[in-house]
Amino acid sequence: MAMSSYLVPLAIIVVLFVQTVSAGNGIDPNWYDARATFYGDMGGKGTMQGACGYGDLFKEGYGLNTAALSTALFNHGLTCGACFEIKCVNSPNCIKGVGTIKITATNFCPPNYSKTVDIWCNPPQKHFDFTMKMFTTIALYKAGVIPVQYRRVPCIKVGGVKFEIKGNPYFFMVLVYNVANAGDVSSMSVKGSNTGWLQMAHNWGQNWDVGTKLVGQALSFRVTTSDGKTLDFVNVAPPQWQFGQTYQSNINFWLKYSRGP
Repeated sequence: MAMSSYLVPLAIIVVLFVQTVSAGNGIDPNWYDARATFYGDMGGKGTMQGACGYGDLFKEGYGLNTAALSTALFNHGLTCGACFEIKCVNSPNCIKGVGTIKITATNFCPPNYSKTVDIWCNPPQKHFDFTMKMFTTIALYKAGVIPVQYRRVPCIKVGGVKFEIKGNPYFFMVLVYNVANAGDVSSMSVKGSNTGWLQMAHNWGQNWDVGTKLVGQALSFRVTTSDGKTLDFVNVAPPQWQFGQTYQSNINFWLKYSRGP
């Protein structure tokens, strides 16, 4: 279905919406076993500019509540943007009484096949590499690595879905982020004011591309998330859009789907 959007760049106006998803709308109520470590420092240094393409995680709304995923969870970048609830389990290094943390997948924890021990990010291991802040919220710093349990949960986002336009006149690429509910995008299409819908290819992380010249056309985007839900964001970018600019829709997946399909 089509949803109207504001024809202005994000830098000019931001229209805020707050997601209100009840606990009963969890994406997957089942808990699964994994392990976790951390990288970077308490301020998040070393965790920015990751393999999902999000760049400055503070600027883009993810902050320190993030993690890099092992190969078994990363899914070639298609899991980028997914949200997880995680708890420390079965370790004396778990901090008692803190409950769970919620993180967004924003990076990749690469395998290291030269190692025979501490092979946490090697397939088929399910592993989360937290920011230091997230790790030390649920476990003692000295632990280094901890057993955890995780489950997928809806992503709670403020504002509409955001589209950062990259590339050049002959190679059009978009980073899509701030996606609520499932969070991770599995398919994207773009429509210029002079074209039909054009299927975009998955480039890397949550960057999607198409080899069609779209300069000078108003742009609409069709986004499908991993749970099979699709929304059309109509006229998100005006005809005078520019490369390097971010444009925000006036709707997110929670508004349409928070009460169920």
